[in-house]
Amino acid sequence: MSDPFFWMVFFSAALALNLSPGPDLLYVFSRTLSGGRRIGIISACGVCSGALVHVVFAALGISAILATSALAFTVVKYVGAAYLLYLGFQALRSAGAGGTLMPKAVPQASAWKAYRQGVLVDLLNPKAAIFFMAFLPQFVRPEHGAVPLQLLVLGVLVVVVAIVVECALVLLAARATTALRSNPAVSQWLDRALGSILIGLGIRLGLSERI
Repeated sequence: MSDPFFWMVFFSAALALNLSPGPDLLYVFSRTLSGGRRIGIISACGVCSGALVHVVFAALGISAILATSALAFTVVKYVGAAYLLYLGFQALRSAGAGGTLMPKAVPQASAWKAYRQGVLVDLLNPKAAIFFMAFLPQFVRPEHGAVPLQLLVLGVLVVVVAIVVECALVLLAARATTALRSNPAVSQWLDRALGSILIGLGIRLGLSERI
């Protein structure tokens, strides 16, 4: 795969897809507004870790189950929607509390929670699995070796583009909200915004249909 035009098309498509305001990008953005730069970057790493699992599943052909089985798609969809709704309501309940937490142990726990939530948000989105299964084969060239290996390499490259895009978004959003979060009232509203976005994503996922 040494054709410059091939890679230009591939990376252009990967960049355009990762710049579109999908659930992952909105989740990372909302976590950044609520928790700041560190939590935002950790959330982005979590989301991309979940995406890597989907890449492996696509390379092994496991994602095809979600595309062909209405039951499997529905189960994963509703579990994912329920999880997003749970996170949203938790954020609304704790609105503003993050600004008053002083112990040094709390940020570490929050960082792990943000990473774990990011992984689950992406992993429990069946449309993410179907996306990789539909997108990656378009760039597979049988004459260049084993198809599963090509799918794996291409998928990892898409995730690399995603982490770059999402971290850039985190840095931009964090600069805009650092001063705002020092105000307890604004901090509370940012947490409420996070909760509302998560609830909206949960409802959207619950109402989604198979492609």
